[in-house]
Amino acid sequence: MNSRERILAAINHQPVDRVPTDIWATAEVWSNLRARFGSEEEVRHALHIDGIVDVRPAYIGPPLPPCPEDAGLDFKIYYGIWGAELQWVDHGTGRYLEQASYPLAAAQTVADLDAYRWPSCDWFSYASLRTIAEQAHARHAVMCGYMAPVYLHNLLRGMEQSMLDIAAAPEFTHELLRRVCDFEYERHRRMFEAAAGLIDVAQVTDDLASQTGPLFSLKTYREFYRPHHQRFIKLCREFGIRVFHHDDGGMRPFLPDLVEMGIEILNPVQWNCPGMELAALKRDFGKQLCFHGGVENQNILPFGTPEEVRAEVRHCIDALASDGTGYILAPCHNLQSLTPLENILALYDEAWNYGRC
Repeated sequence: MNSRERILAAINHQPVDRVPTDIWATAEVWSNLRARFGSEEEVRHALHIDGIVDVRPAYIGPPLPPCPEDAGLDFKIYYGIWGAELQWVDHGTGRYLEQASYPLAAAQTVADLDAYRWPSCDWFSYASLRTIAEQAHARHAVMCGYMAPVYLHNLLRGMEQSMLDIAAAPEFTHELLRRVCDFEYERHRRMFEAAAGLIDVAQVTDDLASQTGPLFSLKTYREFYRPHHQRFIKLCREFGIRVFHHDDGGMRPFLPDLVEMGIEILNPVQWNCPGMELAALKRDFGKQLCFHGGVENQNILPFGTPEEVRAEVRHCIDALASDGTGYILAPCHNLQSLTPLENILALYDEAWNYGRC
């Protein structure tokens, strides 16, 4: 099997020759891997990483200032189509761009929403997307799209204000979410039309939980966010696209709703959080879901020994690929910059050897 066939077989719960693999990693990790092996393609070949290729339309809208890699920690930039500012933050394990301002934090009325400069779907060129997708499609599964109403709510208002909105300004919140999601729905519809038949996977995603449990109640989710997830999932289905759902933390209480709506791939499967025990997830949802991720990335990958990493890989394969399919092995979120190279090599070497079916 080639990488595309292997990934799609796992998603479709069909037999695979070995457990497929993927990688998410920070820029520092990629720099270290390229220094060891060469180009990104050579890294993937050396480590037998199948991967899912992400494609997106080119941005052709109003000029956006670049983000200098060598900018100081006090440097803020106007970022992206929504107008937020980002700032470099050094966490001691690497530098990350963190959001420094929220474009609609002060908005209180629909008139305030009217005054905001909303992005336009015309700020993107969809014509070239088909060519990009065609180039990836022959050898790799292709992902296109990221639809996340909770994330966008937080991006525009800030997490604290978003939570307050739900209780203090429900009508305003519904209107804000409607406008945000109408834009993303139309943008993704154009993307899916441009590359029709070439997109395998799209993200309908959100972080609904923390490491200790849900961020809000099921009642709140069903009133404010589920209708938008459902609409995005339906759009994917109309184009024959499989639904990838990234959701950190102890998010199991939301899984019955998400599975009912039609998610098909669950990432990152953070098993050290409440309710996320791997064998139980496979038992209860393994017929409906393909699992993606799983390899513990807070303690074992950055701080464990290579042998502990290998044991963790076996643990994930034994639980999530217990029926020989339905699992794409990957780190549970991005490999961080402090992760020893030896542990990364152990991760993919054990997957290559132990994951053969």
